[in-house]
Amino acid sequence: VAYWTAYLKANYPVEFMAASMTLDMQVTDKLAIFKQELDRMGIQLLPPDINHSNPDFKVEGDAVRYALAALKGVGEQAMHNLVAEREDKGAYKDFMDLANRIDVSGLNKRQFEQLACAGAFDVFNENRAQVYAGAETVLRHAQSMAQDREAGQVSLFGGGDDSSAALENKIVLPDAEPWDHMEKLRYEYEAIGFYLSAHPLDPKAQLLDQRDVISCANIANSKDRFSGGMCKMAGVLLKKQIKVSPRTGKKYAFLQLSDSTGVYEAMMFTELLMRVKDKLETGAPFLLKVIPDIKDEEQIRYTIQDISPLEEALEAEIADVTFFMKSEQPVSQLKDLLDQEGHGNVKIR
Repeated sequence: VAYWTAYLKANYPVEFMAASMTLDMQVTDKLAIFKQELDRMGIQLLPPDINHSNPDFKVEGDAVRYALAALKGVGEQAMHNLVAEREDKGAYKDFMDLANRIDVSGLNKRQFEQLACAGAFDVFNENRAQVYAGAETVLRHAQSMAQDREAGQVSLFGGGDDSSAALENKIVLPDAEPWDHMEKLRYEYEAIGFYLSAHPLDPKAQLLDQRDVISCANIANSKDRFSGGMCKMAGVLLKKQIKVSPRTGKKYAFLQLSDSTGVYEAMMFTELLMRVKDKLETGAPFLLKVIPDIKDEEQIRYTIQDISPLEEALEAEIADVTFFMKSEQPVSQLKDLLDQEGHGNVKIR
């Protein structure tokens, strides 16, 4: 079996990964590991899409398309019904067409919201906040149309597929400000179980690199170089477990963190935990000083020596900021901004 699977991965990598992810579709931690492996192999993982995804993971060109049924809380049967309707009568054109065709008894508000958070409706509207807020509007309309069909009523426009096109303006989603980058990723994480489209630390990549912050992938690939020495790492806090030592009665913690290259776990002892426990909010980014300990070839244990909120840590290290301007026009706007917030030395050239 090991030989067969190695052969398949070597010769049919996209198909092999899609099949492997389908096998562990309900195990989010494993899917996150498969995502890391796809990145390593240079294979793209396409986001869930109401008009392209299947209930299972599938091959799409040289990429893997994310499975609808792998999203949290959507229900496998409901996704099978959505895809069966699409395969029978063609792609969904818009929310009106979707409302006209879906089985409302198998799709509730929570399921719709999870699909919106994951980006499955981006093909209709890229403002996920507006789609999320409009879940009840779409489903209420779907319910109304289903009742009309059951009552045998015919649309003013003659029924059939043409009625959707004629009434496409009937569904008006409520106004909603688009989620900012971090908020969008937080909702996506809650629906998928890991960061798919981007990572919260991506905008800080250059700053982190300038401060010699090491990724967990770099440490894993150069174990001998980093083992036992102090390293700076960054990560978004995914989970925290606070435990009590049966021997000493003192508290310690295990933190699961994610950077743009993967997920790692680190341990924190009592003194540091007591000092920072109020700041350890899930979803928040942190800068850490850690000591990696290579126990065996597979596992790296990280011991946290210091930890602080990322923005706070980066701001503390910025001594001077220089603005280069081509004209005088931005000066007054810049002055207003600097009067409102920030500290340190500013130079303008």
